[in-house]
Amino acid sequence: MDDFDKAILRCLQENTRFKSEYIAEKVGLSATSCQRRIKRLRDSGAITKEVAILNPDITGRPVTLIVQLVIGRCGAEILDQLKRDLVAESEVQQCYNVTGAFDFVVIVTAKDMEAYERFTRRVFFDKPTIKEFETTVVMEKIKVGLEIPI
Repeated sequence: MDDFDKAILRCLQENTRFKSEYIAEKVGLSATSCQRRIKRLRDSGAITKEVAILNPDITGRPVTLIVQLVIGRCGAEILDQLKRDLVAESEVQQCYNVTGAFDFVVIVTAKDMEAYERFTRRVFFDKPTIKEFETTVVMEKIKVGLEIPI
């Protein structure tokens, strides 16, 4: 990955709807060369996904919760099933297997606290693998994003 690729990735992280002609002008390449590089970045896996970022207030899911899970002793198959279960839940935006006092950190979105309670009963209480969980309610979103410094 050279400096042109890095500049292209910075542009795409800012807005994936930028036309290749605009990106080419910003990074100092021809539009054709820029298009080839973008295709190569996608094909190589440097770009894993391109999505629209929605406003949770407008879409009716304004509550964000950070949930930390402690898992009881279990085998690899049970742990893998828990991971698959968490990934399958539409309310789960992000899920991380972490070190430290907790085993997982899960970012959850909900319509309101009642909806979150229903989620916890369905997803956490009914899973014997989950020993305990602790929830932090986000009061204010200061910075939200997945941009990676390049």
